[in-house]
Amino acid sequence: MMEIKNLPRHVAIIMDGNGRWARLRNLPRIEGHITGIESVREVVKTTKELNIPFLTLYAFSKENWNRPESEVRKLLELLELYLDKDYPLLMENNIRFKAIGEIEDFPENIQKKIEWVMEETDKNSSLTLTVALSYSGRSEIIRAVKEILKDAKVGKIEDIDEQSFKKYLYTKDLPDPDLLIRTSGEKRVSNFLLYQMAYTEIYVTDTLWPDFRKKEYLEALADYARRERRFGTVKEDSSG
Repeated sequence: MMEIKNLPRHVAIIMDGNGRWARLRNLPRIEGHITGIESVREVVKTTKELNIPFLTLYAFSKENWNRPESEVRKLLELLELYLDKDYPLLMENNIRFKAIGEIEDFPENIQKKIEWVMEETDKNSSLTLTVALSYSGRSEIIRAVKEILKDAKVGKIEDIDEQSFKKYLYTKDLPDPDLLIRTSGEKRVSNFLLYQMAYTEIYVTDTLWPDFRKKEYLEALADYARRERRFGTVKEDSSG
């Protein structure tokens, strides 16, 4: 594996292009999602090999419920299959599984399976794999505000700052993403981690998610490693 210095600590990925990949091959859309799971496995494996401690995948947005009922049903079946089939791999590789989003939107059997996998892998420590399910960045922020208003321990309004606000987000125990990768060439964040990505570096590739494998992932990480992150500051001129 190529050596890359200055790796991100937290990578977030918008896995886009499954339907387009299938359409280009005259296949049902679900075939793109099935092949996309192989990309998930390869990216997770590579992330662990590189000792990157946090990986967050945008798997199912709140808006995805508006897709045709037959496609949603197939996606739910795939999610359940992934949880069943990959749970042993998570345990073997010491990977913690975390789900964020409005999990209560899912059928009860899937909710219970998500919660079970989260509990069983909670002590794992080599990588935290976070999967956004029925997730909306705007909804997360509104939910956090509601939780603050209900919390009697908050105190005065003026005591609320960025650090205290973060405690009410789904990602309260995660660092903000250093790098966002979006596949399929679309240049938007699609309501994903809106609060957390204030200073995240963004990498967009035309590669469709089912074709995004180790090679493409390493290219994205190498591009990130060449960047200079300033967080709103100006680089000091050391020339003179």
